[in-house]
Amino acid sequence: MAIAQRNEPAVTANSYTASDIQILEGLEPVRLRPGMYIGSTDIRGLHHLVTEVVDNSIDEAMAGVCDRIVITLHPDGSCSVEDNGRGIPVEPHPQRPNQSTLEVIMTTLHAGGKFGGDGYKQGSSGLHGVGVSAVNALSEYCRVEVRRKTGKLHMQEYQRGVPLAPARVIGKAEGQGTKTTFKPDLTIMETGDFQFETLAQRFREMAYLNRGLTIKLVDEREGQEQECTFYFDGGLKSFVRHLNRNRNVVMAKPVHIERQVEKTIIEVAVQYNDGYSETLFSFANGINTVDGGSHVTGFRAALTRTLNEYGRKNGQLKEADANLTGDDVREGLTAAISVKLPNAQFEGQTKGKLNNAEVRTQVENVVSEALAKYLEETPSEAKRIIDKCVNSARARDAARKARELVRRKDALDSTLPGKLADCSERRADRCELYLVEGDSAGGSAKQGRDRHFQAILPLRGKILNVERARLDRMLASETIKDIITALGTGIGENMDFTKLRYGRIILMSDADVDGSHIRTLLLTFFFRHMDQLITNGQLYIAQPPLYRVQVGKQRHYVYSDQEKDEFLARLGEGKNASVSRYKGLGEMDPEELWETTMNPSTRTILQVTVEDAIKADETFSMLMGDEVMPRKRFIEAHAKYVKNLDV
Repeated sequence: MAIAQRNEPAVTANSYTASDIQILEGLEPVRLRPGMYIGSTDIRGLHHLVTEVVDNSIDEAMAGVCDRIVITLHPDGSCSVEDNGRGIPVEPHPQRPNQSTLEVIMTTLHAGGKFGGDGYKQGSSGLHGVGVSAVNALSEYCRVEVRRKTGKLHMQEYQRGVPLAPARVIGKAEGQGTKTTFKPDLTIMETGDFQFETLAQRFREMAYLNRGLTIKLVDEREGQEQECTFYFDGGLKSFVRHLNRNRNVVMAKPVHIERQVEKTIIEVAVQYNDGYSETLFSFANGINTVDGGSHVTGFRAALTRTLNEYGRKNGQLKEADANLTGDDVREGLTAAISVKLPNAQFEGQTKGKLNNAEVRTQVENVVSEALAKYLEETPSEAKRIIDKCVNSARARDAARKARELVRRKDALDSTLPGKLADCSERRADRCELYLVEGDSAGGSAKQGRDRHFQAILPLRGKILNVERARLDRMLASETIKDIITALGTGIGENMDFTKLRYGRIILMSDADVDGSHIRTLLLTFFFRHMDQLITNGQLYIAQPPLYRVQVGKQRHYVYSDQEKDEFLARLGEGKNASVSRYKGLGEMDPEELWETTMNPSTRTILQVTVEDAIKADETFSMLMGDEVMPRKRFIEAHAKYVKNLDV
């Protein structure tokens, strides 16, 4: 493995002087190190620019002074965000009397109304006063228009973060609000191609979290004209219904809890379905806390304790029965938790975990009281919920025994004779495991691989659809047990990713319908039970060629119909070319498989990522769940895009 090295001059004591110290003024740090402020300069960073501006409008909505936000993607590549909030203050700033407050906010890092005072008493998503100024810094052009109670329209324009002129009045205006228009600077950003669907999903989520808020997304780009409007009067209750729309629910409607404790606003929605996985999304001040935090801990503690108390009280849990565990009560649970509070404390730059200790007790008390009341008032639904949890406990005991078998098997066998062909390298970060469809392809892969760092595990047939199976049934599948044992992490509550034996797991299946189905089943397994592999960027999909084109003694490999047609067009009519379509990996000899699909210097592999966990959860539930009609509608809607369908 080659590691690039730089030859740099040695630093001596005499070469380190005051002139070596740089002072970055204004927004220069953002332009120099954009990743520190927006995460990346790729498509994710591009969308982050939009959400940073929208977050300011959301903060106005959370303060109760805004009920409409319009986001527009313009034909010239710019984006505008307009709200009917209070409008950014435009009067001179007390600390900078020669500058308008608008200019201070747009051109100064750590300037905002969220560090204290009365601007945002109910909390806000912004904590550092960086967002909109970072957007300005990374924009080729930015224009802010402000409507205040004065009836005047104020405006200021910027180029790469630098004001073109002082803020000024350009006319009269009715109402209040702010409109920010920016065009990403493509000398820094890698792309300016906004993805409508990705933004729409994020704004749908924001609308769920802010009941009564209307968010409209408009695409004016040529050939892409469309728009959608989001408004949910039910708040998180509507969100949970949306998540469960492709599932069979145990409860007629979600339990919806909304309460204010001191300065913390708590909203929770809960609904059980007959599935086996937990779907829980948590938010703090509108931020998706993907790693949970004190509000999630409080909710889970309340759920477990309240269901145990009710089960004991009503005799569904006998004296001889052990208490239900957290795993038992979360099976088939769909829940959403949102807290809004001043001075939110997050862990890490990504704000993925809420750390406010007092929130745990607040959420736990509110949920316990409301859930106990619901169970008492709806005994028939309460019985179904407790019965489901008791069945889960029994299955969990069976799964525990199955895990013990897997653990014992792993302890006795360092490899799986006849199946896993392991590699000689023992440093996990330098190893990769290919999960290969079929014994034939597995045989070719074993012969063609680099034995030093590539391991091969052939899979026979289609694995179990884990979307429809409990953990105990899943662990009864020999194929899944082989995958778990090969990876070395274990599964369920005892899973330990520090024991992962491979830095990359690569799914390699045929380029046909069966191969796609097997790949989807594997992706479902990893998403539901080992999602950390996806989060860590360790799961990949191999890209075997679709065609071999023989021109004389030379072989060329192409990976799509379009690539084949373009290649043949370049050859021209004078060349005799023989085109062969691979029906499966088993048709390739080991040398071909190595050169096209396994050789790190020539292969193409796709990294599996999940930018939007909500959308992924919906998709897996729809494609792999029990409900037939949503899947049928999806197939009917997308059938026209299918090519190379094997009959």
